Amino acid sequence: MRQSLMNDRVGFAIVGLGKLALGQILPAFAHTQHCRVAALVSGHRDKALKLARKHKLQDSMVFDYANFDRLADQADVEVVLPNSLHAEYTIRAARGGKHVLCEKPMAISVFECRQMIEACQRADRRLMVAYRCQYDPADRALRRLVKEGKLGRLKTFLSSHAFQIENTPQWRLQRALSGGGALPDIGIYCINGVRYLSGEEPYEIAAIQQSPLGDSRFREVEETVHFTLGFPSGLRAMCHTSYGTHRCNFLRLVGTEGWAELDPAYSHAGLKLRVAAAARGQTAVDEPPLPAADPFALEMDHMASCVREGRRPYSPGEEGLQDQRLMEAIYVSAREGGRPMKLDVIDGGTWRGPEPAEAAPRVM
Repeated sequence: MRQSLMNDRVGFAIVGLGKLALGQILPAFAHTQHCRVAALVSGHRDKALKLARKHKLQDSMVFDYANFDRLADQADVEVVLPNSLHAEYTIRAARGGKHVLCEKPMAISVFECRQMIEACQRADRRLMVAYRCQYDPADRALRRLVKEGKLGRLKTFLSSHAFQIENTPQWRLQRALSGGGALPDIGIYCINGVRYLSGEEPYEIAAIQQSPLGDSRFREVEETVHFTLGFPSGLRAMCHTSYGTHRCNFLRLVGTEGWAELDPAYSHAGLKLRVAAAARGQTAVDEPPLPAADPFALEMDHMASCVREGRRPYSPGEEGLQDQRLMEAIYVSAREGGRPMKLDVIDGGTWRGPEPAEAAPRVM
C-alpha cells in the first residue's frame, strides 16, 4: 500500500508485547481497513526494535514504560492499546490526549474502571473495551437470531471456559496483577457472552469457588468458579470457568422454539455455529455459513471509525465496568457460601454506541 494511504489510517501504539499482542493483535493489522501500527511500548527494547523494523517503524517510535508519556508528543498516534496495568496506562494515555482501546478485563476493580471512564471523559477521548467476541461474525449472527425471535423465548444459557494453567511463574497467578484467577481471565467471556447475546442485564448472581489444597498454582487466586445469573425475562445462565480442567470453551442458548450453540465459542478463530429448530415435528440442525474475518481487525477498525467520526464505541468503558461489577458480586457470593446476591438492574443499551459495521469478505 502507498505510504500516503497508510498515513490516512489511524495509528495505534501497542503497549505490552506479550503473547496476545504478538500472536493476534499485530498480525490483525494486515486485515484492517483503517488502522496501522504507529508505535511500540515494551520493557524489552531488543524485542521491540526487532518488531519495529518488521512494521517499518523508526527506532524513535519504540518506547518503554519509563518514557511512556512521550507518546503525547507523537501527533500520528491516535490510539493506545494497553495490554497490562490497564488503569494506570489508560489514565496516562487519556491525559496525554490519546484515545484508548483496552483489553478485557478492563481493570481489577470497579473503582479503577470508574477512574478510567472519568479520565477519558475529562480528556474528551474515546474509551473502548476490546470485547472481541462482540465483533466476531459468529457471535453477531447468533445475536441476530435471538433478536429476530428464531429461538423463541430464551430460557437457559450454558457455558464453560476452562484449561489447565501451567505451573510456571506468571502474572495470571498473582492476585495483585491479575485481580483473580480463572474468573477475570476467561470466565468473563461467559458473563459478557450471555449479556451480549440476550441483551439483558442480570438481577441476581450466585457462585461457588473451588481451589485444590496443596496446589501451588492457586496460593493467591482461585482455580474454579461455578456461577449462575438470573435475568428479568426468566433466562437463567449456568456457567463454569477453571484453570484446572481439560480445555473447553462452548456456549449454548436454549429457547422455547430452538437452541443455538457455539463450539468453540471463545477461541480467536474457528468459531462454529449450530442452530436447531423444530419443523413439522422434527428438529432440524443447521450450520449457517459465516464470513471469513479477523475479529481483532474488526474491533480495531470499529475503534478507528469511532475516533475519526467522534462516535461512542459499541463496547465503551461502561461495558467493562458492568462486567467488573458482576465479577465482584460473584466473589462476594462465593465467599458467603453461594448466597444469591441481588443486583440493581441496569439498562445496558444506554451506554452502547452505534452497531459496528458488518464483516466484509476478506481479500486474500
